[in-house]
Amino acid sequence: MKSEEFNIIGLIEGCKKNDRKSQHIIYNEFYGKMMGVALRYFRDQDTASDVVQESFIKAFSKINQFEGGANFGGWLKRIVVNHSLDILRKNKKISFTSEDSLYDKSHVEEEDVSKYENINMNQILDAVQQLSNSYKAVFNLYVLDGLTHKEIAQVLNISEGTSKSNYAKAKAKLKVILSDKFSL
Repeated sequence: MKSEEFNIIGLIEGCKKNDRKSQHIIYNEFYGKMMGVALRYFRDQDTASDVVQESFIKAFSKINQFEGGANFGGWLKRIVVNHSLDILRKNKKISFTSEDSLYDKSHVEEEDVSKYENINMNQILDAVQQLSNSYKAVFNLYVLDGLTHKEIAQVLNISEGTSKSNYAKAKAKLKVILSDKFSL
């Protein structure tokens, strides 16, 4: 067993005993990564920070539900994503378009990706922030979190077709944003 794995397991055990020092170490270790996740859903740094704080509170209160064999960072990330989506839904800032209204696989064309080679990840993430919350949620869950459309449908309580449709629309919108910004 690697020493870092042993360390996180020890810290998790400390958190299960409500040890503040263990909580503080885990918080400091994962805060930056979780802010990155929250910032995918919220443009405002303060809102993203609030989401991360509330997510850590949830995680520490439910730490006994964490199964040691699972990846702690992945478990915490899922809490941040779910909490972000809950807030967007609660504030009615996320709505999904009906399935397949613009999505049609037969019209998907292979794109010359070479024209996008000079665009860095931060520029792409900035473009993602310009998407509507519903498109951004599906795009993030599919591309960045690696969920399938079936899993996204379950998480967001939408149909699989709506997930596919919103993903296709998000990609189309991103192409327009990036093409306009970089004269592609």
